[in-house]
Amino acid sequence: MTDIIANKTYREIEVGDSASVNHVLTMRDIQLFAVMSGDVNPAHLDEEYAKSDMFHGIIGHGMWSGALISTVLGTQLPGPGTIYLDQSLSFLRPVKVGDTVTATVKVSEKTCDSNNENKNTVVLDCECTNQDGKQVVVGQARVIAPTEKISRKKVALPEIDFKDNGGRFYHWLMTKSKPLPPLVTAIVHPTDEASLLGAVEAAEAGIIEPILVGPEQKIRAVAEQSNIDLSPYQLISTQHSHEAAEVAVGLAVSGQALALMKGKLHTDELMAAVVDKQHGLRTGRRMSHIFALDVPSYHKPLFLTDAAINIQPNLSVKVDIVQNAIDLFLGLGRGTPKVALVSAVETVNQDIPSTLDATALCKMAERGQITGGLLDGPLGFDNAISKAAAEAKGIVSQVAGDADIIVAPDLESGNMVYKQMGYLFGIDGAGIVMGAKVPIILTSRAAGAGPTRLASCALAQLYAMSKQVPVQ
Repeated sequence: MTDIIANKTYREIEVGDSASVNHVLTMRDIQLFAVMSGDVNPAHLDEEYAKSDMFHGIIGHGMWSGALISTVLGTQLPGPGTIYLDQSLSFLRPVKVGDTVTATVKVSEKTCDSNNENKNTVVLDCECTNQDGKQVVVGQARVIAPTEKISRKKVALPEIDFKDNGGRFYHWLMTKSKPLPPLVTAIVHPTDEASLLGAVEAAEAGIIEPILVGPEQKIRAVAEQSNIDLSPYQLISTQHSHEAAEVAVGLAVSGQALALMKGKLHTDELMAAVVDKQHGLRTGRRMSHIFALDVPSYHKPLFLTDAAINIQPNLSVKVDIVQNAIDLFLGLGRGTPKVALVSAVETVNQDIPSTLDATALCKMAERGQITGGLLDGPLGFDNAISKAAAEAKGIVSQVAGDADIIVAPDLESGNMVYKQMGYLFGIDGAGIVMGAKVPIILTSRAAGAGPTRLASCALAQLYAMSKQVPVQ
């Protein structure tokens, strides 16, 4: 019975007895071992570094193989009740991701000395081999074998979810960003550590070339407090945040800045300058916000719109919201996006206006009024991201269960989805406003410096550069 764990007592054990386990090493195993042990040697975790070392790729921790030996001793031979006394190990070959390691122990000696506190001692030869039968680790273990028979149901282990710092999509963004020239970006009122440090980190990463716009005294005070060197950066002093927004927008209008980045000021204050009819950055399209979410439990990045700008968008506004999201996706060079128009239900219901809007948007896409994406809706959020949920509802769709872009029916629902992901599951979202003459990097005030702001800057850089040179 595979759900039962039992031992062999000292009396039952005979010289020559053996037992083994095997396991395929995955990157997840390596990460979990690093988290548990604290061993963050780049040979195990940093792909770029590992390519240049003697093994030309990431390898598993040596003691990971040793842990498999411990598994055999503790669960099979002798099994539950075993007490470790001594273990010697010699490491002969590296173990790489994808290798199948078989750990085997074989009894070589039994001793029983009533005058020795370590009576009922068993010595076992230990060996780990790879899928080619080559030895990876060899050694010898000395244990005290149990004297009483133990048979127990296996304890169920907890499920472990990984939250990647930077994640798969953020890593992709940084990789795509690296060969591109920095994007000249006006940083609007960076008078707190998060916004100033975020801009400087993005500059140091080569993603943006910042122009700091705001009260010089406040900006320099934050820089001094945070030990930030401002000498490499242009600083345009203003008296207050309102003037900072106007000046920054002016830089974008004149072409001196190719993007804007929100600092410590309210979104409404920045957007008021952006949408100014005489001096702003309006185009013929409604502006909207898009979050790019790196969701570990989903099989690809998930874009969410609009959760920050348009409160109760009507049909014509939703056309622009959808088109903005499609244009960003295309600008990133990620192919044709699958766009899910979500509502509370997946059927058309005249009492739920968002289902009627979703139906109209799909027809408009068919008629070429929305281009570049594959639309479907109304869809429930569940069947937009889960093929199993879609199949359970009998939904046949290229979008259902495989959405790239989630279009919320209104700001309230979109904002709640985003904040649930952030506060319940620790999922960060890069944020950008589309529909203006330049991309606007707009992150939550709660977001500190780090991956979220860097990823938001990379989104703007990749999109802006795609208008000049197509993303490869």
